[in-house]
This record gives sequence, C-alpha cells and structure tokens, in this order.
Amino acid sequence: MPLPIWLIPVALKGAAAVAGAAGVGAAAHGVKKMKDANDTMEAAKSRHERNMAKFEKENKATTKDMDNLGKLELEILHSFSEFSDVFEQIKNRPTFEKYSKNGVTLPKYDGEKIKEVSVGAGVLLGGLGGAGLGAAGGFAAAGATTAAVMALGTASTGTAIASLSGAAATNATLALLGGGTVAMGGGGMLAGTAALGAATLGVGLLVGGIIFNFTGGKLSDKADEAWAQMKKAEEKINTICNYLVDLRSTSNKYYETLSKVNGIYQRHLDGLKNMVTVLGHIDWNTFTLEEKKLTENTVLLVGLLYNMCKVELVLKSENENDINTINKSEVEKSINNANAVLEDKF
Repeated sequence: MPLPIWLIPVALKGAAAVAGAAGVGAAAHGVKKMKDANDTMEAAKSRHERNMAKFEKENKATTKDMDNLGKLELEILHSFSEFSDVFEQIKNRPTFEKYSKNGVTLPKYDGEKIKEVSVGAGVLLGGLGGAGLGAAGGFAAAGATTAAVMALGTASTGTAIASLSGAAATNATLALLGGGTVAMGGGGMLAGTAALGAATLGVGLLVGGIIFNFTGGKLSDKADEAWAQMKKAEEKINTICNYLVDLRSTSNKYYETLSKVNGIYQRHLDGLKNMVTVLGHIDWNTFTLEEKKLTENTVLLVGLLYNMCKVELVLKSENENDINTINKSEVEKSINNANAVLEDKF
C-alpha cells in the first residue's frame, strides 16, 4: 500500500540518513585501506634500504680485503724482475729442477715465464689507481698469475694490452677475465657499472652476475607488489652477504700465509742481492755451500709464490643469475703446501 503523501518526506529523510551512514562507513574503510597500503609501502622501503645498507657494508669490507690480497700478489709477481736481474748474473749455475716432496710439486725454474709474469704484473699495478674498487680483488679472484700473463696478451680490439696505459690496461684485462668484451658476447667493461657504484668488473668477478640482478629498479607503487619485491631482494641480499663474509674470511686467511712466505722470500732476495751485487760473487763454481743453499732456496720460494698467486679464489658461475663459488679446497691445499715447504726447507 502506498505511503500517504504526508509521510513521503519523512521516509526520504530516513533513507538519506541510512545512505549517509553507509557512506561514512565506506569512506572510513577506504581511508584505513589507504593508510594500511601507505604503511606497507613505507615499511617495504625502509626494510629494503636497511637490507641494501647491510649489503653495501659487507661488499665494501670484502672488496677491500680482496683488493689487499690482489695487490700483494701483483707486487710479489712484479718483484720477480728484481730476482731475475740478480739471478741471471750468476755464471755456471745449474738447472734447477722441479721440487717434489711430501705431496708438494713446484715447477722447474723457467726464467722466461718469470720475466713475463713480472712485466704483466707491473702493467696491472700501474693501472690499479684509476681502475677503482674491486680491480685488484678481481685479479686475486681469477688468479693473479693468470691475470699478469693475460696482461701481455691482446684485447678484443686487437690492441696489445701491455701497450695500453694505466687503468685502460687493467680494465681490458678484467674484461677478458670476466668473459670477454660485449662484442665478444661477454659482460665486458659495462657490467661493472651496472649497479651499486661498482666502478669496475672486479666486483662482478668476486660475486658473479647475481650482484647486478637485484638492483636497478624502484619498488612498485602497489603496496603488495612492493612488499613481495622487497622480500625477494632480501633473500638474495642475505645469500650474497653470507657469501661475502665467507669470502672475506678465506681471503684474509690466504693473505696471512702469502705474507709469511713473501717475508721469507724478501729476506732471501736481499741476501742474494748482497751476495751478487755487493760482494760480487757471480760464479756458481766458487760459491760456498751456504751461498748455494741461499740461491737454491730463493729459486724455490719464487716457484712457491708463483704457484700461490695462480690460485683462483673464486670460481665463476656458469649461470649469470647464480652466485660464484669460493674455491676453498684449492686455497686450503695451497696453504698446506706452503706450510709443508717452509717446514721442510726453512
């Protein structure tokens, strides 16, 4: 039955009140949803920034320690030229055969290889200053001896790397170690500038392509997507940080052993230089037993250091989306070999 005309305004007024109440409720709900979404976005952004700060801290610390190791290895290899200059003055010297004892084998002395690696190491050392963070560490990761020999090779442009100056030579060598230049299908020198202020390919050689894959884009404007992106990046960051801590520990352990061997070598080299250049003893046939032992042990130490600087601390991942592998077994083997030689001869 229709409402009497005089009741219609009252009914409309009541309906409006109900609709108004519903509208206020919907608006309040909408405001809450917006606030929740904004809170989620802020939380995702804040947590992502903390994660990135954690990564950058670990990355900087590990890269610094790996750079120290790489620089030490290059300095050792470069010092071989000083040894070679003195050693070549000794007349009637015998052939120094390979050392093989207690499961340790060191190569037969090869003067040409020693000179070659020394020159290459000098080329790389000359470019470290302009190459940036991670360059020297990249050489330690790939094996400084290999890098030094490669520095005498030819870049993909056809230019002899050794003819390049400073950082150009260092970057060209890093590019080859990193899988070749872009034109050759490798990451080239562009990869190192992809993210996080890494100025060289060195950082990529330490960690692998994964280091560049979780950065570069902003979090989504949608709260749920932003949170999911942050969580995915967080998982990768935590994996990388654990890897970096492990790599830093391995690097420092190797640096300690290498420094110990180098200290003994430098003392022997000083003794050899004094014997040859100061005292003028240059005929093997007139050497005392002590002088012969000094010469033999210095040659042995050169071979030991050459081998130690060949060790790749990092094995590159075949998949660019994966993290590299720390070559712990070879590092440990090299440390044990060094200690065995020192215990046997020194």
